[in-house]
Amino acid sequence: MEHRKFGYIRVSSKDQNEGRQLEAMKKMGITDRDIYLDKQSGKNFERANYQLLKRIIRKGDILYIHSLDRFGRNKEEILQEWNDLTKNIEADIVVLDMPLLDTTQYKDSMGTFIADLVLQILSWMAEEERERIRKRQREGIDLALQNGIQFGRPTVFVSEEFKEVYRKWKARELTAVQAMQEAGVKKTSFYKLVKALEEETANTLYIEETRQF
Repeated sequence: MEHRKFGYIRVSSKDQNEGRQLEAMKKMGITDRDIYLDKQSGKNFERANYQLLKRIIRKGDILYIHSLDRFGRNKEEILQEWNDLTKNIEADIVVLDMPLLDTTQYKDSMGTFIADLVLQILSWMAEEERERIRKRQREGIDLALQNGIQFGRPTVFVSEEFKEVYRKWKARELTAVQAMQEAGVKKTSFYKLVKALEEETANTLYIEETRQF
């Protein structure tokens, strides 16, 4: 029985270009029909075309991956999938940018041990890098907050027209329902605007009072 070559490509979003990976697969003699592409995050292996490929690949077939991070990003899941493909299905895996990760070269126990060791080291390094990135992002957010940069929902804008509606409502010239109709807002938005206006008024009064001392 002739063994097949498969290529697996993953890009993280619809904006990312898969051309470089595709070209590398074709250089290995893999036909278009045997190249499987997913355009989504590598945080787990719940990807439609990867799962389809996994149902098709058989013992002795070879799966080509451009680089380890195109395969996945979660250390434990990478190791689990690698073992499932190479030990349970008994297919081979070739990582094109890492010659040591080529199971077609390892047909004895020592070779398999070396490949598994390299994979674990690379997976650990990828995990450590993600942790460093997350830490830098957290530090950047903390610094931005210290410098007064606001995150989350934008500040509610209270127009002069709403202020007039609010004045009439507070003077009991309008009911709440009439005020909402005149302002052209729904109940939730109305009370958000009321809260924002009252906070703005309270802050203004506080500033004026402190200036008097």
